[in-house]
Amino acid sequence: MAKPKTRCDWCLSGNDLYVEYHDTEWGVPVHDDQTQFEFLILEGAQAGLSWSTVLNKREGYRKAFANFDPAKVARFTDKRIAKLLENPGIIRNRLKVNSAVTNARQFLKIQDQFGSFDDYIWRFVDGSPRQNKWKTMKEVPATSEESDALSKDLKKRGFKFVGSTIMYAHMQATGLVNDHVVGCYRYKQCAKLK
Repeated sequence: MAKPKTRCDWCLSGNDLYVEYHDTEWGVPVHDDQTQFEFLILEGAQAGLSWSTVLNKREGYRKAFANFDPAKVARFTDKRIAKLLENPGIIRNRLKVNSAVTNARQFLKIQDQFGSFDDYIWRFVDGSPRQNKWKTMKEVPATSEESDALSKDLKKRGFKFVGSTIMYAHMQATGLVNDHVVGCYRYKQCAKLK
């Protein structure tokens, strides 16, 4: 019989979606702008809530936010936003929904300036994932110098719901940092990815 895989503790407190997300996405370097935008919306939506709440509504977000196409979300009107606030498939918080539209518009400006959001965001880790070596999840910080700098720059550009804690979670999700604990079976797998 195969030995069970050792995983980061946090993913064991949720449902199967949590484990699947941990096993297939968390800590994997993302170089696709649309996926970066997806996590920008989802991490902002999480503020004050659990990640499992957001994961459970992820499909609802995909439908409501044009499959996370920033160009389409940037064109959302006040009428469209009002309709979104009636949608039980997403977190119906006016500030968070408005911020998704604002952030889409700012996201497009970054793409124009840097060629892609990918080129912009990876500069904050010098183009290569930070490889941390935490033994327990208690050691994992909520922020870093890089997330502080990223947050500050995004706020200066007019983004909302991009505090340093949110941006550190974004960096973990999109593989700018590898925060799998060293005993997790995904640690070495993600460490090989660029």
